[in-house]
Amino acid sequence: MNPLDLLTDFLLAAVNSPWVYLVVFAVVVIDGFFPPVPSESIVVVAAALGVSTGTPDPVAILVLAAVGATLGDTIAYGLGRRIGVTRFRWMGGRRAGDAIERAGRGLARRPASLLLVARYIPVGRVAVNMTAGATRLPFRRFWPLAVLAGACWSVYSVLIGIVAGTAFTDQPVLGAMIGVALALCLGLGIDRVVTSAGRRRERIAASVVTARGTAAAPGTGAAARTGAM
Repeated sequence: MNPLDLLTDFLLAAVNSPWVYLVVFAVVVIDGFFPPVPSESIVVVAAALGVSTGTPDPVAILVLAAVGATLGDTIAYGLGRRIGVTRFRWMGGRRAGDAIERAGRGLARRPASLLLVARYIPVGRVAVNMTAGATRLPFRRFWPLAVLAGACWSVYSVLIGIVAGTAFTDQPVLGAMIGVALALCLGLGIDRVVTSAGRRRERIAASVVTARGTAAAPGTGAAARTGAM
């Protein structure tokens, strides 16, 4: 049984217990710096169950998810600032390496938009936040963006759960699972769009550099010929 199944079963069993709020908060915080933990899925499941069964309270889940996301992202920033982005084994994989490389390039050009968008991409957000710390992005600039990103992500995740829970009020488990599937698909879609846009910008930048070099070459040659004469 994978971690998501275990956490989902726990939420279903403890749906009427105050412990459910602590679990949601802890999972969201940990996911901020340890991507294998599925925070989107847990928030969606909790919100869907809240709409279908009355507990947990979706508003409380929204607030806890926003605070937890901000705290988790800040921890990732701190880890990157202290130890860099190469000390963890999971960062040695190709996907993580590509994400870190893109994060470094993106933070140099558009830190605000990248930090906001990366919150919706499980591995991407950790890579971006740790890279922000490693590259010494000022904390006074990072933290307000982390707060905004966490709040927007929380609203997004809870809304998916509410929509799924409302559509399947009589079958809360089915609604929760459909909400998780929808969140995963949207996350993958955002990842694809961001990656494609980044590669397109890189190709455009490379073509501009090449064009400038080609345009400069004739002038250089002409100047050389004039000097020779």
